[in-house]
Amino acid sequence: MTSSPPRQSISIFRKRVRKFKTLKRGYYSFLILVAAYIVSFILPILITNKALLVRYQGSFYVPVVKFHPASEFGVDAIGEPDYRELRARFASEKKGNWVLMAPYPYSATESLLNLPGSPPHRPSREHIFGTDDRARDVFARLAYGFNVSLSFALLVLVSSYIVGVFVGAMLGYHGGKLDIISQRIIEIWSSMPFLYTIIIISSIVVPTYSAGRSVLTQSSFWLLIFILALFDWIGITYYVRGEFYREKSKDYVGAAIAMGVSEPAIMVKHILPNALTPVVSFAPFAIVANIEMLVALDFLGFGLPAPTPSWGELIGQGTSNLTDWWLIFFPLGAMFVTLLLIVFIGEAVREAFDPKEYSRLR
Repeated sequence: MTSSPPRQSISIFRKRVRKFKTLKRGYYSFLILVAAYIVSFILPILITNKALLVRYQGSFYVPVVKFHPASEFGVDAIGEPDYRELRARFASEKKGNWVLMAPYPYSATESLLNLPGSPPHRPSREHIFGTDDRARDVFARLAYGFNVSLSFALLVLVSSYIVGVFVGAMLGYHGGKLDIISQRIIEIWSSMPFLYTIIIISSIVVPTYSAGRSVLTQSSFWLLIFILALFDWIGITYYVRGEFYREKSKDYVGAAIAMGVSEPAIMVKHILPNALTPVVSFAPFAIVANIEMLVALDFLGFGLPAPTPSWGELIGQGTSNLTDWWLIFFPLGAMFVTLLLIVFIGEAVREAFDPKEYSRLR
C-alpha cells in the first residue's frame, strides 16, 4: 500500500489571494484597472499631436521622440509643423512622402484654434468627447487625467502609509509615555484645517507648469503629494497601533524575545506581517479618497496648475458652462467608472482579508 505524498501547507497570504480571485467582480475590476493604468503610460504614443514616423525625401524621422523644426519638412513656420496638416499635404502631393500619426492625433494641452465657431465644441467624429472652453480635446484630457489621478492617489497612499505604519508600529509596540505623548501630538496635528493649509501654501508657493515635461516630473505635482501625505498618514496610524498592541501580547512574540531576537526584527519580521490586514483592506478606499481630494482641489483651483489634464478642472468648466453637457457628463462618467472599479476591488480585498475567514490562530 503506497502512502500519499505529504500535503504542502499554504500560507495565509496565498489563501487570501485565492479567495480574492474567486470574487469575480473585484478580481475583474482589478484586472481592468491595472490594464488601463499600464496603457495610460503609453498615452504619449497613442494620444498625441506629434507624428510617430515621418518619411520625407527618402529619410525617416521620429518626431514623437525627437524635436524636428518645420523647415526640415519644407514648411515655412516657426517651431514644429502641424503634423496633421503635413500629412494632408504629403497625401495630396503624392511624392512618396507620408506621415504616420497616433491613433488619436490630438494632444491634451493643444488648443485647436482652427475649429469653426467658438469653444467649447460639441462631440464630433474627430473629437469624440468635444472640446473644452479653451478648444482642447476633452477625450485626450480625460485619458491623461486618469493617469495623473491614479498616480497621484497611489503615491500619496504609499508615502502616507510608510509614515503611518512606522509611527503606529512604534506607538503600539513600545506604548507607555511614548504612546501617550505622541497621541496628544497627533491629535493636535490632526485638528489643523487641511483646506486652509493648502490655501496658505498655495499663496506662498505659486505652482508652475513646465511645458514639454510629464506631469509626474512637475515640482507642483510632488509638492501636492507632500502636502496631502502630511495629513493622510494619521488614519492608518491608529489601526496599526491597535494591531501591534494586540499582537505583541501573543506567545510567538514572547518566544522571539526569549530567543534573543532584537526589537526591530520582532517588529518587522514577526509582528508587522500579522498586522497588515487593516493596511491592505483600507488601501483601495484610501485611493478613492485621494482621487476625490485631487478632483476637489482642482475644482476649487488649489490643485495642479493649468494646463495640467485634470478631471476636477473639467468639472469646474462644466459648472460654468451648464449648457455644454459634455463638459460635465464625460468627466463625471470617467470619475464614476474609475471609483466604482476601485470600490469593487476594495470590497473583494476586505472580504478576502477578513480574519474570520483565514486566521493565523487556526
